Amino acid sequence: MRRYDWLKEIRRLDPERDFLTIYRITATREFPWDITRALELALYRTYAVPSIGRLLAATAELTDRTQKRYDDTALLLDAVLEHGFDGEDGRTAIRRINQMHRSYDISNEDMRYVLCTFVVVPKRWLDAYGWRPLSAHERAAVAAYYRTLGRHMGITELPQTYEDFERCLDSYEEAHFGWDEDARRVSDATLDLMAGWYGPLAPLVRGASMALLDDTLLDAFRYDRPKPAVRKAVRGALKLRARAVRLLPPRRTPHYARQNPEIKGYPNGFRVAELGTFPAARRTGGCPVPHMEGPAAS
Repeated sequence: MRRYDWLKEIRRLDPERDFLTIYRITATREFPWDITRALELALYRTYAVPSIGRLLAATAELTDRTQKRYDDTALLLDAVLEHGFDGEDGRTAIRRINQMHRSYDISNEDMRYVLCTFVVVPKRWLDAYGWRPLSAHERAAVAAYYRTLGRHMGITELPQTYEDFERCLDSYEEAHFGWDEDARRVSDATLDLMAGWYGPLAPLVRGASMALLDDTLLDAFRYDRPKPAVRKAVRGALKLRARAVRLLPPRRTPHYARQNPEIKGYPNGFRVAELGTFPAARRTGGCPVPHMEGPAAS
């Protein structure tokens, strides 16, 4: 195989009919490392919406059990990608995702925004740091994939095209990004987790991670902006990596998220049906996270 053979295969497929096949090639053969980093950043962005960040802090899943929440999220999304929407493990993963989300009071708008980050952030990451940008076929297939996932999750008023997802994300962030003390705690815990994977290099990795955040995110969390020289060095290193990856032969076998060294909580394997949390509502149909009553709740 030659370097661009997978792209040639993608271009022979129909992005509306073959979106699962295209996205599998893109995520597990062409860009497995980049897609992992981009989806981490996508989920991280959502904390800057106070309604999302506050809920995540209230569940304590991302502050007290950060590694487990990271593992479970990656593995559930991975199961859908690997086994598809009709495969047993894929259906089980979607059922688990829905069971968890429906236990809390989450608006359709917030759910749709999170879905948008999965579509838009990886494309923007690859534009900046990938060994090649996504093709038009891939953009259309990714939009179709997450549109399908959104329907399985019961999300309404879904964007249809990549451009629709991008407009939805940008407008939602402009309207809703803002400071929240609890969301900042979730952000700090996530950054600590990711930096902690690298042992004594943790402070350096945390600084590099901050250098990859845009100013709107930094401002929402009230972080100091990194020095321009640090940003230039970190982003330049990723671009050098992309040049090196471009020279490598294509990946012949898929690499799924479950194979990533960052997944640390299941050394003896796992069952998809047992991933995630099993929150018990306070009352029938109620949200297990306590909410303030009356005008103060707004």
